[in-house]
Amino acid sequence: MKSQLIISLKILGIMTLLLGVIYPLFITGIAQLAFPSKANGSLIEVNGILRGSELIGQKTDTVIYFNPRPSATDYNTLASGGSNLSLTSKKLYELVQLRKTDITTKNKLSNETIIPADLLFASASGLDPHISPEAAKIQIQRISEARGFSEGQKQKLNMLVDKLTESPQFGILGCKRVNVFMLNLELDKLK
Repeated sequence: MKSQLIISLKILGIMTLLLGVIYPLFITGIAQLAFPSKANGSLIEVNGILRGSELIGQKTDTVIYFNPRPSATDYNTLASGGSNLSLTSKKLYELVQLRKTDITTKNKLSNETIIPADLLFASASGLDPHISPEAAKIQIQRISEARGFSEGQKQKLNMLVDKLTESPQFGILGCKRVNVFMLNLELDKLK
């Protein structure tokens, strides 16, 4: 009995060392060598100032920037998650109606305009950094007016959305999408 306990403790110690220390350090080392930017969170600096991560959605509710998807966690990375409201939930219905009214009013759209679902429903993580190209294009008129853009600048903004549109991963996973954070950084450079 005593020898089995000693053997079990030795195996536990070896496996803890192997899988809890050596393996994570090995994988971290590979990631740092092969993909240093991604391994460190895809952080974006502008003029030496950390602005955010390309991988995390960020709250932007001003009229001069593209707005991201709604977040059930208010973009809190510690409480990442969805609302868990079902499609038959009265609360979800009310939230969607409120968001639709807000988007329609803020962007001066007609009530008949079809609002892309990604502007009405929060993502599963609450941190999705992407919106559909259609969701971005709905916001172009509002941003152009708020920034006092000419018609030519508005066209450049439209082309910028097209330029930053990403295809589905591996050609089949997901939909076309635009990273809102990256789009807003490029928007600030638009002259």
